[in-house]
Amino acid sequence: MDNLLAATDEQWSPSKRNKLFAWGTHFFTASGAIWGFLAILAITHQQWLAAFVWMAAATFVDSFDGLLARRARVKEVVPQFDGALLDNMIDYLNYVIIPAFFIYKADFLPPRFALFGVCCIMISSAYQFCQDDAKTDDHYFKGFPSYWNILAFYLLFLGLSPWVNWIITVGLAILVFVPIKYVYPSRTEQFQRVTMIMSLLWGIICITMLAQYPNEDKRLVWLSLIFAVYYIAISLHATFTRRES
Repeated sequence: MDNLLAATDEQWSPSKRNKLFAWGTHFFTASGAIWGFLAILAITHQQWLAAFVWMAAATFVDSFDGLLARRARVKEVVPQFDGALLDNMIDYLNYVIIPAFFIYKADFLPPRFALFGVCCIMISSAYQFCQDDAKTDDHYFKGFPSYWNILAFYLLFLGLSPWVNWIITVGLAILVFVPIKYVYPSRTEQFQRVTMIMSLLWGIICITMLAQYPNEDKRLVWLSLIFAVYYIAISLHATFTRRES
């Protein structure tokens, strides 16, 4: 039976429909660059809400392109095209460059040290994106993942002082190099159902906050941070329980 399945798999060749689906999936991934560019335009004109809408569109694409790629069997159908490289390029744009630009243009950091702060974001993330084990075999991120768009979101809504923002930003950049295992919500198996429910509720709260901006209910801001506390807790739990075992 195994030999028959292997032979069948070797004989499989993609149809025109398979190729169209595969190229369509790559185009879907590449569309993240368009949403990223629109976010840059919005940031340039200090249209913070619009910027987050476009960043959210890019995140939506990133949330589903991997699933589509696996279904389309893109590596087999169009082996000459490196979808993983495309995905990394788009991710670095949308999760690093654009949030860093947002943080810089929104004057969240002390003026004299703002450039240093955003450089820490870009250099540390460049290191992380090039690590072979940035994503572990058991589906965790190693080191602080590039959640800089989420940082920009909270810097906008929390309204902290520039120096506090700078300390948080540089501190997270340093954590990129610390081998803590951070949960990959859609793929980490441990507590996955609870994590996905919490992620959904968090997303609804964040959308509500954006819809109310700039007159958002501050209680929603603090309520949304419950998920952040939960996320850090289960990530630390995964890191230290695996070390002990």
